[in-house]
Amino acid sequence: MTPSISRRNVLLGALGGATATGLSACGAPALTLPERAATGPASKGAMMRIARPAASAAETLDPASGLSAYEYLGALYNRLVKLDRKGNTVPDLAEEWSRNADATVWTFKLRTGIKFHDGRPLTSRDVRYTIQHILDPDVASPQAGTLSSIDETTAVDQHTVRVRLKAPNAEFPSLLTAYQCYVIPDGSAKTIGKTGVGTGPFRLVSFTPAGPGAVTVNEDYFDGRPTLDKIEFSSIQDTSARVNALLAHQVDLISQTNLDNPTARVVADSPGTTVARVADAQWYTIPMLATSKEFKNPQLRKAMQLAYDPRAILETALQGTGTPGWDNPVPPELAARADGHREYDPDKARSILKKIGHEGFSTKLYTSAYEPNFAAIAVAYADQVKQAGIKLKITNVAADSYYTQQWMQVPLMVSYWFTGRPVDQLLNQIFRSGSSYNESAWSNKRFDKLLDEARADTNDDSRLAKYRDAQQLIIADGADLTPIFGDRLVGMSDDVVNYDEYGFEFDYLRLGLREGR
Repeated sequence: MTPSISRRNVLLGALGGATATGLSACGAPALTLPERAATGPASKGAMMRIARPAASAAETLDPASGLSAYEYLGALYNRLVKLDRKGNTVPDLAEEWSRNADATVWTFKLRTGIKFHDGRPLTSRDVRYTIQHILDPDVASPQAGTLSSIDETTAVDQHTVRVRLKAPNAEFPSLLTAYQCYVIPDGSAKTIGKTGVGTGPFRLVSFTPAGPGAVTVNEDYFDGRPTLDKIEFSSIQDTSARVNALLAHQVDLISQTNLDNPTARVVADSPGTTVARVADAQWYTIPMLATSKEFKNPQLRKAMQLAYDPRAILETALQGTGTPGWDNPVPPELAARADGHREYDPDKARSILKKIGHEGFSTKLYTSAYEPNFAAIAVAYADQVKQAGIKLKITNVAADSYYTQQWMQVPLMVSYWFTGRPVDQLLNQIFRSGSSYNESAWSNKRFDKLLDEARADTNDDSRLAKYRDAQQLIIADGADLTPIFGDRLVGMSDDVVNYDEYGFEFDYLRLGLREGR
C-alpha cells in the first residue's frame, strides 16, 4: 500500500495566521504537550463527535478494501488476532492457536458464544470466507499480497479454522493483525460495504461515503460494554476546516490528522481543547532510489547516512516530539527492534565522497505539503549533510501528485508510513527485493535469505535474532533512511478521556467524555 490511505495538506493561513513557517521563523519556544491523553471516569451513555477525512467518495465499510473508512472499522469489527504495543500477537476472536512442526499449518480455536450484529453466530465459516474475500483478485485488497502464501483455509468444525501455507512461516498469525483482516459474515461481500455487520463494540446506525455516519453501542459485546453510547462521524476533507471545527467546539476529536507543531500549539493554548501525543506513530523515511544513477553506489548511500545526526533532525523539525530512528525502520516500542545505533561521522562521510569521486555531491530533495512535517524534515536533513559538503536543493511539489509522480520515481524524497505493522510484514513488505512497496527499490539477496530463514525458524529466540540481523543489514547497506519516528499530535476536546490509539485504531471500549462535564 502507499504510505497512507488518507492524504494530508499542510495547515495554511487559518488559525490566526499560525503557520509552520511563521512560528519557526519567530523562534517559538519548545512545544510542551502532555505525554498522553487525559484519563479518568467517563460519563455513562455519552455521545462523541469525531471529524475525519474520507478515504474517497467511493469509501466503503468493507475492511478488505483499499478504500475502507478507517474509523468505523475498529468500532464495527474484530480480527482473529491483534497486536499489542510490543508487537506481540494476542487473542481477539481466536482464543488460542497452534502450528504443526514446520509452521506450514496453523489451527485457530474461536471463542464461543460470539454473535454478529444481525444475530447470527460467529463460526469458522465466517473466518474462512473472510480470508477468501481478502485473496479475491477482484477485491484488490492491500493485504492480499501479504497473505498470498496461504494455500488453503478449512473450517474444521464450528469453532476451528485450519490454514495451510505454501511455505513455512512461524510468524503467520501476525499477518492476520492488519486492519484489512477484520472478520465479516460468510457470503456478505456484496453488502458488507454498506451494512458494516461485524462483531465489534458498536453497531452501524448510518454510513454515507465521504459524508456523515453514526454507530451505537453493542450491548452484547463479548469483551464488555463500551463507555460511549453513540459516536457520530462527520467527513471534513480540509485539515484547517477540521481543526477549526474542533476550536469552535463543533466536534470532540479530529482523527487521521497529525498536527504540525505550530497548529498543535494553537490547539493546546485554546480554551476547551488540547492535544494528545501518540508516541512514535509516524515513521518518517528518506528513500534513496537504489536504481538511480545517484544512489546505485552503496558508498554514496553510506555517506548520506553518516553525514546526519537524527537527534538534531528530531529537535529541529519536530521540537523533540518523537524518537531518533538511526536508520532502523523497526519502531522503538517493538520488542523485535535491534539494539544500538549506527555511527554519526560527517568527516568520514566527506572522506567517502572524495574517495568515490563525489566530493561536493549535489542533488534535489523532494518534499510536499502532503504531510505537515515533510518540509521541516527536508530542511533539517539538508542542513545536517552540509557538514559533509553535500548540497541538497529542496524541491517542493504538489501534494495531490506526490505519491503518483514522485514516490518511487525520483532519486531522493521525504516519505512516511504509519507504525503498527508486525516486524515480519514490515521487513518483507517494504524492504524485500521486488516488493511493490519497496520505496527505495533496494535489493539484497542476503537480506531476503534472512527473512526466509526467519520465517522457517520455529525457535522464538533464534527467529528474533534473524529479524534483528536483517535490521542491521538495512542499516549497513540499505537505501531507505529512517531519521525519526514522530509522535502523532491529535487534537481533541478537554472533555475527552481515555483516548488511546495504535496504528490509527482507537480503543473504542474505554474512549469517553469526562464525567460531570
